[in-house]
Amino acid sequence: MATIFTLGPALQSNSSEQNRFMEKLMGKILSFYDEQSLIDVTFKVSNPTAVVPAHRLILAAASPYFENLFKGEQGNNPVIEINDIDSDTFERLITFCYTGKAFITVNNVGAMLKAALILQLDDVTSSCVDFLITNINDYTLQAAYTLERETQCERLKQKLIEYEIKNFMEISRGVEFLSFDVEKLQRILESDNLHITREEDAYDAIKRWFNYDVPARQEALPLLMSCLRLTQFDVDFLLTHIQPLPGCELLVFKALTWIGESAVRTKLNMRFTEPRATCEKTFLAIFRVGFYHKLLQYNKAEDKWREYENLEIDYFDYGTILKDENILFIGGYKSGDVSNIVRSLNIRNKTWQNLCAMKQARCGHSVVEIDGKIFAIGGYERGLEGGKVLPSVERYTPSDGWESVSSLIVERHSAGAVTLNNKIYIMGGTNTPLRALKLVECYNPDSNIWTSCADMMECRVLPHVKVHKGHIYVLDTYSANRRQSVERYDPERNTWSKICCLNSDWARIAGMSLDNKLWLFGRLESDNVPSVSVYDEHNDRWVEKCSLHNVDGLFRCIVPVALVSMK
Repeated sequence: MATIFTLGPALQSNSSEQNRFMEKLMGKILSFYDEQSLIDVTFKVSNPTAVVPAHRLILAAASPYFENLFKGEQGNNPVIEINDIDSDTFERLITFCYTGKAFITVNNVGAMLKAALILQLDDVTSSCVDFLITNINDYTLQAAYTLERETQCERLKQKLIEYEIKNFMEISRGVEFLSFDVEKLQRILESDNLHITREEDAYDAIKRWFNYDVPARQEALPLLMSCLRLTQFDVDFLLTHIQPLPGCELLVFKALTWIGESAVRTKLNMRFTEPRATCEKTFLAIFRVGFYHKLLQYNKAEDKWREYENLEIDYFDYGTILKDENILFIGGYKSGDVSNIVRSLNIRNKTWQNLCAMKQARCGHSVVEIDGKIFAIGGYERGLEGGKVLPSVERYTPSDGWESVSSLIVERHSAGAVTLNNKIYIMGGTNTPLRALKLVECYNPDSNIWTSCADMMECRVLPHVKVHKGHIYVLDTYSANRRQSVERYDPERNTWSKICCLNSDWARIAGMSLDNKLWLFGRLESDNVPSVSVYDEHNDRWVEKCSLHNVDGLFRCIVPVALVSMK
C-alpha cells in the first residue's frame, strides 16, 4: 500500500507519463475482458438466457450496486443470477463498466435507463435521459411520460419539466397536459423561463386544465393562478377573467392594488410582480413613409427603433388588430375602391395568409377584439368622395367567419374603439364631411345591444384611444386649433375629465401600455422631430423618451420580444 501512495505524486508530476500509464493499464484490462482471462465472476442472465463473464474489481469500481453485491453473502458465488434485466441490455452495461461508452438507441433507451437505475450506473442514466430528450420526436413525448412514471427517475422528471417549460405552448395543448398533477404544473408555471408569448397563454392553459375536472381541481385553482404574473395583466382582464374564478378574489385585489397604488406595494404579499424573462415585451409599429409601409420594433434598452420588415401593402385606411402572433389587416381602399379582404401577417415568420373576407366592404372603420371575436365597426362603404357612412357591425370567429350583429345607434367612420369590462366602446369620428362627433356608444356582446354613454368633452375625428388602469384615454390625431388635449373616461361614473394638455402639433396614444405605463407618439411644439413620450400619472405630465425620424404612425401594438427576436 505504501508503494501506491509513493507512486501517486510521481505520476501526477508528469501528466503525459500518467496518461500513458492509464492507457496501458486500461488496454490490458480490456484485453483480459475480451480474452475472458482472469475472470472471477459469471452472471447468468435470462430473456434470452446468456452468461456474461466479468471481473469483480472493475464492476465494483464502476457501480455501488456491484460493490455492495460482492461484499454481501451472494458476492462470493462464482455464478450470480440476474433476473430483472434482459441479457442484451445487461451485456451492454457490463461493457460500459470497462469502456465508459454506452450504445443507446431509440429502441433500447427505455430498457437501458431502467437497467442503469437498477445497477446504479449514474453516467448511463444521464446519457439515457439526455438521449431521450434530444430525440423526443422519435421516441414520442407520451412514451417519455410513461417511462418517467415507471422508473420514477428524478433526472428524467427534471429534464421533462425543463422540456415542458421550453415547449409550453405545444405541451399545454396536448392530452397528457390534462393529467398533470398540481405539483408538476405549479413547478412549470412558477418558472421565470416559461416559454410563452404572453402571460395570457399561461392563464389559458390553467383554465383548460381546470375545466377538465372542475370538482377535483377547484381547490388548487387559486394556487396555480398565484403563479401567474398578475401585475402584467390589464385591469380589465383581471376583473373579467380572473376575479370571477372561485377563490381568486383576493389575488385580484392584491394585483389591482399593486397596479394602482405604488405607495403600498411594500405591504403587499405578492409572489410575482415582475414579467417573466421570456415575456419581456416590446413595441411594434406600422409606419407609413410616403406610399411605403414599414414594421418597426422599439428597443427599450437602447431607446431606439429599428426596422423589422418592409410591408407590401398598397391599401390605405384599413383596420388593424393584433391576434395572437399575427397582425390582421382588415378592409381598406385602393384607388378609390373599398375592399372587404382580410389578410394576416405572422410576426414570427413574416408570412402572409388570406382569411375569410368581410360581408361588407369597409374603410375608415374601427376594429376591436373581445373574447376571441373580432368586430369591424362602421366605416365607409365606398370611396371617400360620395361614399356612404355605415352603421353596420360585423363579428368574426374562425368557426363561423363574419356575421352581422346589431348596428350602431349613429353611423360613423374615423372613430376610436376599445374594449373594457367585457364591453366595446366607440367614440368620436364623423358621419358627414363637416361634422365631427363627440358621441360615445357602448356594446354589450351578451345582449347584442348598443347604448349611448356620456359625450366626450370635445368632438374628435380619428381619435386614438387606450384602456389604461380601468379608464379610457382619448387623444385627437389632429386638432382644429392646433392644440392637443387628452381626456379620460370613467366607466363606473360615466363621466369624462381632462388630463395634462400636450403642446404638440399632432400626437397619438399607443395601442397598448408597456410596463404599466401609457405611451404616446407625437411631435412636441418645440421640436420638428416626432417622438415617443410616457405619461407620468403622479405629476400629470408627459416625459419624452426617443425620436422617430420621417415617419407617420398608423398602428402600434405590444408583443413579446420572443416574437421578433428571430430576425
